Amino acid sequence: MHALWPALRQARAARAVSPELVTLYDQRADVPVSRFADLFAQAREHIDVLVYAAVFLHEAYPRLNDLLRERAAEGCSIRIALGDADSANVRQRGEEERFGHGIESRCRLALMHYRSLVGVPGIEIRTHGTTLYNSLYRADDQLLVNAHIWGANAFAAPVWHLRRSGAGGIFDTYAQSFDAAWATATPVQEE
Repeated sequence: MHALWPALRQARAARAVSPELVTLYDQRADVPVSRFADLFAQAREHIDVLVYAAVFLHEAYPRLNDLLRERAAEGCSIRIALGDADSANVRQRGEEERFGHGIESRCRLALMHYRSLVGVPGIEIRTHGTTLYNSLYRADDQLLVNAHIWGANAFAAPVWHLRRSGAGGIFDTYAQSFDAAWATATPVQEE
């Protein structure tokens, strides 16, 4: 039944492994898109996204760019790092997932979706060629981590929802990872 209707699968309540772990989802397909949209809508200071493509966000929530513009207008700093479709690491991910050039095409499509945000005050869009171990979706002190699995598409990999509870925890480790990847990324220029 879950193969046909993955939304019926319930998110698991996190055990007391870490005070920062809020929820564990078996796969990204189980995370309602409303969870992403709600987190971004609640952000006041930071929205950070590190992905290769994540076109599912725009496909399932066509108002995403409007939401990001609204958050930026309210003073929220927004950084979106998309995969460089021409990078060796993106090509390799396509081979590993047996997706061929599909991932490269999705990176280009993602850039098309975000292109209208280039030049909007408070929003930065960059492309990166890093090996992407995890896709990260940060909204202030909350973070969704899509942990990639070799040979599987991101939608089939688990997601953990973290909430920062103090300095030096798991949340900060992922935030630092975002910053390191961001530092290597190339700003997208206005056309």
